[in-house]
Amino acid sequence: MYSISGFGSMIADKGRMDAYVKALRQSVKPDSTVLDIGTGTGIFALLACQFGAKKVYAIEPSDAIQVAREIAAANGYADRIEFIQKLSTEVNLPQLADVIISDIRGILPLFQQHIPAIVDARKRLLSPDGILIPQCDTLWAAVVEVPHLYSRIVSAWDDNAYGLDMKAARQIVTNIWSKGRVAPAQLLTTPQSWATLDYSTIESSDVSAQINWDVARSGRAHGLSVWFDATLAEGIGFSNAPGMPELIYGIAFFPWTKPVFLELGERVSVSLQANLVGDNYIWRWHTCVLNNSGNIKTKFQQSTFFAMPLPPAELRKGSANYVATLNEEGEIDRLILELMSSGKELGDIARQVQAQFPDYFANWQSALTRVGDLSKKYSK
Repeated sequence: MYSISGFGSMIADKGRMDAYVKALRQSVKPDSTVLDIGTGTGIFALLACQFGAKKVYAIEPSDAIQVAREIAAANGYADRIEFIQKLSTEVNLPQLADVIISDIRGILPLFQQHIPAIVDARKRLLSPDGILIPQCDTLWAAVVEVPHLYSRIVSAWDDNAYGLDMKAARQIVTNIWSKGRVAPAQLLTTPQSWATLDYSTIESSDVSAQINWDVARSGRAHGLSVWFDATLAEGIGFSNAPGMPELIYGIAFFPWTKPVFLELGERVSVSLQANLVGDNYIWRWHTCVLNNSGNIKTKFQQSTFFAMPLPPAELRKGSANYVATLNEEGEIDRLILELMSSGKELGDIARQVQAQFPDYFANWQSALTRVGDLSKKYSK
């Protein structure tokens, strides 16, 4: 979840906001019903009212929605905006939306439940001739020479003053992608389109494709940079490509296992894949470099799965034939939920929980905090 200051940073991103404002102004009509998914502090909902929407549904699962309510009231739009503190997939509306606006991406559009939320909203909450903002995102990739980004990742594990072998950690960090700004002069290949996410038709959250490049200039390659161009409405969008004004999203850097010196004309092929598992994506980037004779120069197989240093005992806990027994944390939560189901008040539940787990809860207030957290998560 974003903090209030995080939402403020998004509003302060002029390149992003100007494009969204233009798209919203172009799409909203005087009789429009607008759905704002991930409203945060309510900026798009407020603008939709400003542009004439007769009704706005503003959905936000975090407590930032309380601030949005106050801001709506301060601007005289409280009567036209209905704020709903839930996930959009849990919401039913009394009428279909003419416009659905959202920006629930991360650094890249493949972020948590972004695509499932858009697919669900398009199918259930959008009128047949309704408008989606954004319309699509196109993801691009290039091979890059970025010693500063690569050193930031591996230097602590390659070079230490203590004579220690730290390669086990290096294996993990080179299977993690991160945000990293890249200049056009650092591209060793011409950018290639990896995927286009057309939100009017997209069904799957998973994306996989092979990208092939001929090396455009010689240099020491450190990995891949991936970014996206957004189309919000006809003729309206933005790009965070290298050389463009920096946006809040940034550019993703996928490091290689080790740097490779590439000669002009050599060929690089990467199978780049992203699969949504639960609320997070597992990324895979398999690389093959062919020299000018067509022979394999080097190969890497990398995945964010390899960056999860889970001990065997933890892995067994997720296997199909594992028989789980609750630890103390689980026993506490089970007792709290059972007492909630019986209709007891939270204060009484806290007293009973503290009495049963006196070594865990120093006082009634600490028990009430635990009970309150579960109430927020599970109560209607």
